[in-house]
This record gives sequence, structure tokens and C-alpha cells, in this order.
Amino acid sequence: MKEEIAGRTPKYGFFNRLTYGIGEIFGGGCFVIINAFFIVFLTDAVGMNAALAGTIPMIGKIWDAITDPIMGNIVERTKSKYGAKRFYILVGSIASAVLFVVMWIDIHSSSMTANYIFYVVMYCLFNTGFTVLSVPYNGLLPDMMDDYAMRAKFSNMRMIFSTLGAAICGLVPGMIIKQTNEPSQYMTCALIFGVIFFACSITVFFGTWEKQKEPVKTTLGESFTQAASVFRSRSFLIFLGLYLFGQGGMDFISGMAVYYVQHALGAYPSYYIPILGVLMVAQLVGMLIFGPVMSKTSKKMAIVIAAPVRLVGVLGLLAFSHHGAPLIPILLLAALIGLGNAGSLTGIFAIMADMTDIDELITSVRRPGIVSSMATFIRKIASGLSVAIIGFMLSAVHYNEALASQGLEQSAATQHGIGICFVLAPAILSALLLICALAFPVTDKEFKLVQTEVARRKGEDNSVTTEEEKAILKKVTGFDYENLWSKKNAGLKNVE
Repeated sequence: MKEEIAGRTPKYGFFNRLTYGIGEIFGGGCFVIINAFFIVFLTDAVGMNAALAGTIPMIGKIWDAITDPIMGNIVERTKSKYGAKRFYILVGSIASAVLFVVMWIDIHSSSMTANYIFYVVMYCLFNTGFTVLSVPYNGLLPDMMDDYAMRAKFSNMRMIFSTLGAAICGLVPGMIIKQTNEPSQYMTCALIFGVIFFACSITVFFGTWEKQKEPVKTTLGESFTQAASVFRSRSFLIFLGLYLFGQGGMDFISGMAVYYVQHALGAYPSYYIPILGVLMVAQLVGMLIFGPVMSKTSKKMAIVIAAPVRLVGVLGLLAFSHHGAPLIPILLLAALIGLGNAGSLTGIFAIMADMTDIDELITSVRRPGIVSSMATFIRKIASGLSVAIIGFMLSAVHYNEALASQGLEQSAATQHGIGICFVLAPAILSALLLICALAFPVTDKEFKLVQTEVARRKGEDNSVTTEEEKAILKKVTGFDYENLWSKKNAGLKNVE
């Protein structure tokens, strides 16, 4: 029976990969701006204490713990002529772009309490809008195609756009925000990028397709049970580590970059643009390198190679984290960091699309919306943790927001402390990323076995599972063979 398709007729050429991947300019770019400048905006322009400012993203992530599972459930329960995921991509592209702009409004309040409440609410509202967009976007690829290698090509294009978005969103704001204590410069930046983000995400709606399927008949009350059940998969738990440590390291680097260049190096904005430019160009080149590497080896191998590269890059900065440091060696180390980021991103997002198939083998229910909602939640946790840690580290090294708001230098001890923090935190995260990549149990061989076993369970494949295959499936899923393909594993009792 021919599958019903919503959206464009399925095609797999360069243009189709482009219209899918361009949406990641929002996902890859907005968090670069937020991580790099939102805390700076709060401390230097609004005058908020650094540790207090760092708690705002964490509150946002607590809010996400509620909204992400619910959104995943809503997507699975929805039926639309546009396709459930594409429909919410349409809605989310509008809401998230508008809320991104609102988040940077300066309310000119002398009350720190009023400022804090306002930015907490705005941050949570933006996160909600972004959830409406990103949960279905992260879950779209498994419902576009089944082929392992083709998914990798589409994911690689997405990561190329993620890098382009990160480059644009890292470099251009640095050109606009020349005085970190000037609120109007942040708003100019927000307006420009709000329009760009909307244009890119709406392109995904018009340029993609989705296999129509019957909604999963569960209640919203079961959202959290379903969300928790995703973590019963061994592969997903290790993927969680890949995502947290991979993205967390990148978020920490982008989040500390302005503070590092301005205070540890004493060269903002003159060093900031070339350092970030080299890092982003290297990251883009790395995407082109790691795509073929991934195709010839495995998705996890890209991370195994990339994590040590990033580790060497960040540790090398220890020798140059001071005023008057020469620019050339810093640029070379930034290039290494960019290459390491590229391999990490390429592998992580390619692996993400395969988590739905493993989850289906465990639960007998195909629920990319639920799985993607948890992946989105992990992404936000990584971002929120990095910003919160940055805030507490700045406070620990006695960052003085009063001096910052007047455009004055921090103390020598604070400058040195910022340099140490910028290096050690991403170095630790890179080492943890490598450990998780080595432990990840899925390559092309294991993934094809998962798809074959799903076909067997559906009666579409009459082959018999061997004892060796059962052992592999247990390693991948964490379940004994006899306990796979059960709705009870999804935490549900009455799923049709």
C-alpha cells in the first residue's frame, strides 16, 4: 500500500537536503547568540549579578522539563493535512522568532527583582516557542526516510547549516554589539536575527515532506511516563552523554568567548572577530571532512576522532590566556577547536535520527515526537547548565558587574580566573565526550539489525533471529530479547 505523504513529493537531491537542513540556522544560531551575549547583556547592560543572571537559563530548563514531554506527546496525538510535525514547525517558526526578539527588551527598571522576573518569564516563553518548533523538527527526519546512509546525508547538510548559522550568529553580533553595556545594540541584533530565523524555519515547512500516520491515542497525562520510558534504552542513555558533553562543551566555549577575549586577553572586539571567524570556518571545513569519514566508517567514529582534537585545542590555550598574547597561535588552536566541534556535531545529530528506530524495537510504538522531545530537552539542559556554570564561575572569580557596566577593566585575578575557566571546563567535557563515544554500541551493522528485527516483529521479514543477533540487540537496547517489542516498555497500558 502506498504511503500517504504530506508536503513535497519525496526527493533526495541536494536542493531537498538544503531545504531540510536550513532550519538548523535557527537551532544552531540562536543558542550561539544567547550563550555568547545573553548573560553579557544581563550583567553589563542591565547590571544584574552574574550568579543571579546565570540562574535564569536553569529556570528555563526546569520549565522545559514540563513542556518538552508534553510537546512530544502533542505531536504524536496530532493529525494534520500538513503532517503533524510540519504543522507545528509552521506554528513554532512564528512564535519562536517573535519571542526571541522580545527576550532582549530593556525594561529600564531600577528594581533588580522586576528585572529578574521579567527576564525569567521572557526566557521561559522563548523556550516554549522554540520547543514547539524544535521538537517536531528533530523528529521529522525519521518520518521522511528510513535509509541509514541517506539520513546521514540529510543530517550532514543540517550540520553544515548549523555551522553556518553559528558562524553568522557569532560574527555578526560581535560587529553590532561593540559596547557590551549598550542595550540598543542588543535589540538591533535581535531584530535582524529574528527575521533571519523565521525565514529559515518557514523554509523547512515548505520544503520538506512527512509520512502521514494515525495519531498515537494516549492522554497528555501520560506524557511524562512516555518521556521517562525513553531513558530505558541503553543506546539513548549513552547518546544523552554524547549530547550533553558534546553540546555542553561548545556552549561553554561560545558562552565564555566574549568574557575571555575582553578580560583574559584584553582584546575585545579586535581579537574576537578573527578568533570566532577562524573557529567557524574550521568548523564548516570540518563538516565537509567528517561527512565522508562518517560514511566510510560510522557515525560514532566522527566523534571518536573529533573529541581529542577539541581537547588538544582548548588545552593549548592555557599558554596564551593573558593580555598581550600573540594572535596567530590562538587562531591555530581555535581552528583545532572548530574541527573538533564539527566532528562532534556531525556524529551527534546523525545518531539522533536513529534513536527512534531503537525505541520502536523496545516499545513496539513508533514515536519520533517523544524521542525528539527528550533529545531537545537534553540539548536545552546542556545549554542551560553551561550558562549557569558560567555565571557561578564568574561570580567565583569575583567578576564585578558594576565595573563592567561602566566599561572598566576587571582585576588581574579575575582576568586570570576567566582564562582558566575558559580552558578547563570544555577540556573536561571533551574527555567525557570521548568516553561516551567509545562506549556507544551502534554502527551501521547494529542499526541494520535493529531495522531487520523491527520488520520481523511486524511480520515483514521471515528470517530467524540468531543467538549472536540477540546478544547484539541486548547490547544496543539494554533489554533481553524476549522483553523487546512491548508497549509496557513505553510506560503505557492502552496504546492502540
